[in-house]
Amino acid sequence: MTETHVAAGLHLEGQEQTESLAWICADLAGAGCSFLLSGGLGAGKSTFARAFIRYLVGEDEEVPSPTFTLVQQYGPIDKDGQEIEIWHADLYRIGDPDEVLELGLDEAFETAICLVEWPERLGDFAPLEAVALHFEICEGGPAEDGDRLVALSLPEHMQPGYADAFAEAGFEVVWTNE
Repeated sequence: MTETHVAAGLHLEGQEQTESLAWICADLAGAGCSFLLSGGLGAGKSTFARAFIRYLVGEDEEVPSPTFTLVQQYGPIDKDGQEIEIWHADLYRIGDPDEVLELGLDEAFETAICLVEWPERLGDFAPLEAVALHFEICEGGPAEDGDRLVALSLPEHMQPGYADAFAEAGFEVVWTNE
């Protein structure tokens, strides 16, 4: 039996708030944490991933899109006294979930911090304990404005840490059980 997940909705006003959300998630991440980033083209997945990685690796880190390489690896970094790699995957070009095994993502889900764009391509390989973030451009506004709606889903045991961090950052969040 899997743990109950909780859901939350956030309205992000601009790139700064998207980056702030990424920093919160990066701060709470550890070995074996996966973040599943979904949403249409231009919805904010890559902005989130770049901010997340730079928060942990360093502001000067070049963070190219893994659209063609499929996976970019960073680190290892020292996170709370533990050496951890960060994997950033873009599965847009994956045709079959079995290709995930060829990339080594199944092992990375257990030992690294993983950011996965286009996670629906994972099929049954999606980690059950992942934090899922679905990004949408706010209706009526151009993507360049940066206003986004984010639907967040995470295991219930993670909610207190995220709720405290969101409150400290000034995010207004309504939590629901899934």
